[in-house]
Amino acid sequence: MCRLAELSRASFYRYWGEHAPREHDTELRDRIQQLALADRHCGYRRIHALLRRQGWVVNRKRVLRLMREDNLLSLRKRAFVVTTEARHPWRLYPNLARGLQVTGVNQLWVADITYVRLREEFVYVSVVLDAYSRRVIGWSLNRHLHAEVALAALRMALEERALTGALVHHSDRGVQYACQDYVTLLEAHNITPSMSRVGNPYDNAKAESLIKTLKTEQLDARRWASLDELRQGLKQFFDYYNQRRLHSALDYQSPVEFEAAGRNNK
Repeated sequence: MCRLAELSRASFYRYWGEHAPREHDTELRDRIQQLALADRHCGYRRIHALLRRQGWVVNRKRVLRLMREDNLLSLRKRAFVVTTEARHPWRLYPNLARGLQVTGVNQLWVADITYVRLREEFVYVSVVLDAYSRRVIGWSLNRHLHAEVALAALRMALEERALTGALVHHSDRGVQYACQDYVTLLEAHNITPSMSRVGNPYDNAKAESLIKTLKTEQLDARRWASLDELRQGLKQFFDYYNQRRLHSALDYQSPVEFEAAGRNNK
């Protein structure tokens, strides 16, 4: 293979030594997350035993370290901890979205964050959508879970939409949404924060539905090699999602069509 590619064997082995271990480590982390989320009562010892049964050569200390790094050790007490860290000093806001009758755009925005597995690392996607039309109006991609990943999606949404009336922004209780920088940006545009109840993902069902669609139809269908490749794929998917994907909840219209129909009926 090296001879056909006109590549020296030393260069090949140097590349393999740099990338193969990280790719293997990412595959192992992904499998641990799948096992931990499938049974939230599993500790690292049971996860280690399951991995060994599936043919993974890994010691118990490494499993413990990876589960601690990915915040999976507390799953027996708290679900949905992969991207949401609610143990923070910032103010938590009541759920204003529950029971809110949305009749048009820019009345209720919902936001969420999910993780995506690349070949050698995990990265994070933040989204903001208009609850009226399910249209994705802001999104961002980053290697970390700091507040900036959520702030970038919110800034995109604010550039996309011209706000004129009362608007509620709903999210989970994660530190990214509760921190001072995020709340200050909401208040600067007269947007009222709203947060889900403790441990209740159904309070943010529309955002969760988008994440499920994104994972099923785009992210889980292939292996992403790099952040730039994933960013381009996300842009294409969100364009398709907004303009062409039909939603049963929207009477089988796309979000763009549904918004246009709403404007024409006024």
